[in-house]
Amino acid sequence: MFTLKDIQNLDNTYFNIIKISEYDVEIQSSNTGHVWLLHSPINDEEGSCIIFHKHHIKHQYHRHGTAGNMAKAVRSIKSHDKWQLEGRMKRA
Repeated sequence: MFTLKDIQNLDNTYFNIIKISEYDVEIQSSNTGHVWLLHSPINDEEGSCIIFHKHHIKHQYHRHGTAGNMAKAVRSIKSHDKWQLEGRMKRA
């Protein structure tokens, strides 16, 4: 479950907050427009934050990975944005 402190620490200049609940936070990157769903599972077997991602608001989510907490998930998202903005490697 996410805490009030977790939510308050979200950078609202970097993210547009779409939806917040105890177990889910949906955000959109202001840099790439990508949408992210951070899910805190009831059981912590997979880590305390599962990260889902989609490239456009109308697309379906795919699983991006896990993080130990929301702050680590946000760092992962920002790292992904940086990689995306600096030019992804082109597939052959």
